[in-house]
Amino acid sequence: MFNKDTWKEIFETIEKNKLRTFLSGFTVAMGIFIFIVLFGFGNGLQNSFNKSFIDDNVNTIRIYPTSTSLAYKGYEKNRKIEITNNDLEKIKSHFINDLDDITVRVNEYAEVKYKETSNGYSIRGVSPAHQSAELTIMMKGRFLNYDDILHKRKYIVIGRLVAQDLFKNNNPIGEYVFGGNHSWKVVGVFQDEGGDNEERMIYAPYTTLQKINKNNDQLDQIIMIYKSTMNYTESVKLEKRIEKFIKKLKLIDPKDARGIYISNTSEELQNRKRFASILQIIVTFIGIGTLIAGIIGISNIMVFVVKERTKEIGIRKALGATPRNIITIILQESIFITTISGYLGLICAFGVLQLIGNNLQLNYFITDPNIETSNAIFATILLVLFGAIAGYIPAKRAAKIKPIVALRDE
Repeated sequence: MFNKDTWKEIFETIEKNKLRTFLSGFTVAMGIFIFIVLFGFGNGLQNSFNKSFIDDNVNTIRIYPTSTSLAYKGYEKNRKIEITNNDLEKIKSHFINDLDDITVRVNEYAEVKYKETSNGYSIRGVSPAHQSAELTIMMKGRFLNYDDILHKRKYIVIGRLVAQDLFKNNNPIGEYVFGGNHSWKVVGVFQDEGGDNEERMIYAPYTTLQKINKNNDQLDQIIMIYKSTMNYTESVKLEKRIEKFIKKLKLIDPKDARGIYISNTSEELQNRKRFASILQIIVTFIGIGTLIAGIIGISNIMVFVVKERTKEIGIRKALGATPRNIITIILQESIFITTISGYLGLICAFGVLQLIGNNLQLNYFITDPNIETSNAIFATILLVLFGAIAGYIPAKRAAKIKPIVALRDE
């Protein structure tokens, strides 16, 4: 129940003891501030791990040919493995029931020119399924289709930044550029969440690049998009089956750790999530430790406060105040200071996280640090609650002291 005289007395006590009040409030505010900022940084790390996969489909297995490290069936070690169009068809046929689609990559680099403007770009030979594997977003025109692959057309789809470099504000669709001693028709412009490097890429039919490169049929990479209904465990089993099949197909020792490199995006994502979770747990423990330190700080200050007011308590008891009255006054003061300070710390922490934004993304891998408002408020209420308990224990002990003893306190 609101008592005007009690609150007037509390404010007078605060006014007389500014340093004590400041120390109590500062301890609470710093505890909440550090907890929220640390928790926000932990969430920022998780955001970075999640964002690193946003530009790729998570149900993909990527196959890269390398060199062997073991001799096998008459072949010497350090043999360079080559994957061809024929291998692609065999892999596609063997795993057809496990796949939604399959695509490839053939990589080139060329100086590309449009009128008087030129620049060097990576040209990536792909098939239509590459759009699904990379989650490519079309801004203008279209992506490559199977007719382009079949007829080995000199069509290209350019990244947003390529269009910006070469065409400025002009529409590139239907225009021709010159690169690698050939003319190419622009049929589309794409954007990619992977960032600037991805958007400075040019996509062309992989069969066209193979034809230009002396009609070879080599592939630099195969990307298998397995069925989205597969869970993590099933994808790992599929990865092992693929590795076994390709090693048999290309005569690679089953025990050879090299020869073929396979990357399962789902497995990588799972590992990164585990790592991010561990980091979050560590940050949470540090944050909880900070709250506990704040609680201990409040307890020490409240013990000092009650000790300082022992004579005052003795006078109150001598004038007829009950132990309950004394405890209530001390608790009200304690809760008032911790509540105001706690929410000041909360507001400051949210302000700092907003100011930081994505400024730490490049150097510290922290993206959009934040904390759920409900979690922040819960932590603040928790600290206020423990602040009240910290005030209650010494207040109860002091309220039991006999007036004559309290008045003799120095």
